[in-house]
Amino acid sequence: MSSHQNGKRKLNMRDDHRRSVLRIQIASFITNGKLQSTKARVKAVQQMTEKLVTIARCGGDFNTIRRLKKELPFSPAAVSKLVKEVAPRYESRPGGYTRVYPMGRRVSDTALIARLEWV
Repeated sequence: MSSHQNGKRKLNMRDDHRRSVLRIQIASFITNGKLQSTKARVKAVQQMTEKLVTIARCGGDFNTIRRLKKELPFSPAAVSKLVKEVAPRYESRPGGYTRVYPMGRRVSDTALIARLEWV
């Protein structure tokens, strides 16, 4: 199978492991309001979070909740916060709900570190 032009960051993990790590970090970002990790991981979390906020802007009806729970199945607190608090703030915004701040390099392995925050 070719990995060209699929638009996903692999993050040096298998697909199922990457999906679970990103789900955990997205839930953490939604509940805490900020996330600090490597730049590649932050960009992957940002991409998925932007899509979830766009879905959540439709309101708290059954299908919206169902679609959000499909992506975040083990964090009902994050889903409810996304629908009740986060999405209403961005009703009139056409996109770009998050911002990435570069934080320099990590001392141990010189990986690029970045912080993700809501706009």
